[in-house]
Amino acid sequence: MAAPLPDARADTAVLSLADVGFAPARTLLARYALELVEVATGTPIPGSYWGEPEAGIIGHTVYARADTPVHSLLHEACHLIVAPAEKRAAIHTDASDSQAEEDATCYLQIVLADALPGVGSQRLMRDMDAWGYTFRLGSTRAWFDRDADDAREWLLARKLLPTALRVDTERSVSGA
Repeated sequence: MAAPLPDARADTAVLSLADVGFAPARTLLARYALELVEVATGTPIPGSYWGEPEAGIIGHTVYARADTPVHSLLHEACHLIVAPAEKRAAIHTDASDSQAEEDATCYLQIVLADALPGVGSQRLMRDMDAWGYTFRLGSTRAWFDRDADDAREWLLARKLLPTALRVDTERSVSGA
């Protein structure tokens, strides 16, 4: 996966935390011992790699505003989830050490989108495409379905996928 281009963010209609609420996201992140801190509108987001309104990460904390895209919140949270426990506390803004971690982060954010009411993996993948994530097969969906075996295996080896997906590693999030 190539890094998204900041210019691609302009004029995209992606779900934000204002659309889905902070409570479900907070509950999801708590499952992974992460804290979600709501940042006031117009206030800079601590630890934001891409700048506002994108989510930020510092240690075990994810920072976001109401205008933060859901895909950004999940992506940054997943960076913390895939990081080794001993490394997590030292993370500030930039979390990825490797392409394998980046791919695992993208895969996991798609899977976890199904845990957020009103989001789901299909919508999240469309939002990722709209924002500017780029994959060699042309779309997030194509990557997830046909080119993400290594990311899934990386997550399975570390027991980081939700239990239902650990049982059937061939299952697509869509259920197909």
